[in-house]
Amino acid sequence: MNPAVSVTLKENLQSLNLSQMAKELESFLRQARESGMDYAELLLQMTDHEMRIRADNRLKRRLKEAKFPLIKTIEGFDFEITADLDRRLIRELCSGEYVKEHKNVIFLGKSGTGKTHLATALGVEACRQGVRTRFVTACGLVNELIEARQEKDLQRILKRYGRYGLLILDELGYIPFSQEGAELLFQVLAERHERGSVIITSNLGFGDWTQVFGDANLTAALLDRLTHKAHIIECSWQSYRLQEALQGQANN
Repeated sequence: MNPAVSVTLKENLQSLNLSQMAKELESFLRQARESGMDYAELLLQMTDHEMRIRADNRLKRRLKEAKFPLIKTIEGFDFEITADLDRRLIRELCSGEYVKEHKNVIFLGKSGTGKTHLATALGVEACRQGVRTRFVTACGLVNELIEARQEKDLQRILKRYGRYGLLILDELGYIPFSQEGAELLFQVLAERHERGSVIITSNLGFGDWTQVFGDANLTAALLDRLTHKAHIIECSWQSYRLQEALQGQANN
């Protein structure tokens, strides 16, 4: 190809925001010459490359925005020591239909049973499917909301959380909330009812949630909304960490 044509073509690709095609133009043209591919095959290869890179970049942005403390996957979850877990349901949830239907997922169980792993893995799958996702601990969200109210920035924060297609609320139940904190968290979750999905992990059964929110009526109203369209998964097996510790002792 004429060098001047190559330069102009690259500039045109950059102007069209086809940056990856522009970046790899010489490589694609060389491959086309060497393999004898026709123009249609060349264009297909170039556009496929651009689309793959863009998809990868979108996923990276979604994962960064989600703020997962660690990336966990369903493939990395050990189903062998969770005999009571409904694998079919977990695989079904990975499809993301619950997000499209604005349904919730609630994991209940003792510490160390993999609740956060499963919640994160479902969040990662949602990111792969293009869903705006945010992971936050219950305590962290409450503190953020209280601080936002004090700084007269609450409405902006509430709108931001309302824009996520999936909100993952981790570790609900470890620390009780003040009345203000409970009411603010209720506001976030209530406004998502039938508008966006929530995944919650908690070490407490529903009957004990009043200990966290302090008000029986508020707790009942929240549970009514959360469980209206929800998959409730009880993680009743032994702690992963305890099993690993016991196995380590046995090996020694």
